[in-house]
Amino acid sequence: MTETHVVTCFLRHDSEVLLLRRSDAVGSYQGQWGAVAGHAEGDPDHAARQEIAEETGLLDAVAFVRSGAPFPVEDADLSTRWIAHPYLFDCDRRDVRLNDETTEHAWDAPTEILRRETVPKLWTSYEHVAPTLETIRDDVTHGSAYLSLRALEVLRDAAGFRAAGREGGPPLSELARDLAQVRSSMTVIANRIHRAMYACRDDRTPACIEREAHDAIGRAIAVEADVARHAANYIAGRTVLTLSRSGTVVAALRQADPPPRILIAASAPGREGAAVAEALSYEGIDVTLLPDAAVATILARGDVDVVLVGADTVLPNGDVVNKVGTRAAALSAHTHQIPCYVATATDKVSTDATLHLEDADPADVYDGDAILNIVAPRFEVTPMRYFSGLITEDGLVGMNEVGDIAYELRGYARWQEAWSTRHR
Repeated sequence: MTETHVVTCFLRHDSEVLLLRRSDAVGSYQGQWGAVAGHAEGDPDHAARQEIAEETGLLDAVAFVRSGAPFPVEDADLSTRWIAHPYLFDCDRRDVRLNDETTEHAWDAPTEILRRETVPKLWTSYEHVAPTLETIRDDVTHGSAYLSLRALEVLRDAAGFRAAGREGGPPLSELARDLAQVRSSMTVIANRIHRAMYACRDDRTPACIEREAHDAIGRAIAVEADVARHAANYIAGRTVLTLSRSGTVVAALRQADPPPRILIAASAPGREGAAVAEALSYEGIDVTLLPDAAVATILARGDVDVVLVGADTVLPNGDVVNKVGTRAAALSAHTHQIPCYVATATDKVSTDATLHLEDADPADVYDGDAILNIVAPRFEVTPMRYFSGLITEDGLVGMNEVGDIAYELRGYARWQEAWSTRHR
């Protein structure tokens, strides 16, 4: 039996993946659906990117997420033992340019793989790179909105697996509870999971949960776009200072018209702000990067018109949990009478006042040989009085309205009261 290494590359856009139907021009599995794929002799990483370029024309639009462990797929009819190397890339657009190896394409939820005629073990390849509780828990580079989508994907995929008649994994109610608690500092994850499960409080079938998780993803994407659109109006043509990495804030920076002058604090530990500045710079956007310690000085100079930050959580009293550095920026802006807004979906409002603050890796602060006590907070609380308001999907919301939002969201968590932990 011949052994052949191949790459299988999933391109993800808005929580859907690109599926390609193979033409008669390929040597195997004609007419079946697959992902971007090709031979991977030598360097699979290079082969993955080469196949993306050749089969989709989207190489300039993708960002590597992760690769999975290679695994064997045996095909006795072809006397071939494929060694599959799975990859996942995020893709920021959908304008696919097909070559002659593909007859048609579709952007679909990955669970559609279970309902199509596909190349062997395509779902297994996806499982090797799909989001999991562990990848959400360990992700310290993305914001809470991004991770809430990944959590909904985990719930959708598990429910779709069951809806397709497959067995395995924990009960869906147990998985939902675990997802709601995976990052306690990011309440949007819990709120969006609870909302999806609440919608299935009567019809507790896997099919209902798959459908509601899929719809929740669509709602979340639309909400974040609305927040970004409203926020863009507050910074258009102005000098704006921001920090850390909020996908919503970055979207607002990109679409503000006329473009703002952008200053971004590096945001240690982690330096997410520096990564955002670098990415915007590669897009041809003029960005000024500054050290965190210089934020107060820059604001005191009067060079900034508005401060715009994201939020990981908004507490019921309006206080904001966000990356460390937010409090200093908001306090300084308040002192110098510079408006400071929080761009956030209402789903980020916490249903209780319990604080869950994560610490960063101490090595991000100091990795030398001296014996030191290290304090490395990743998140902090900034009092509501330092902010001018919340920019939400509904526009500007006053801090005194947050309690009403928390009350509404609290109701969605009640699905757990009647849901049997034995329900699968």
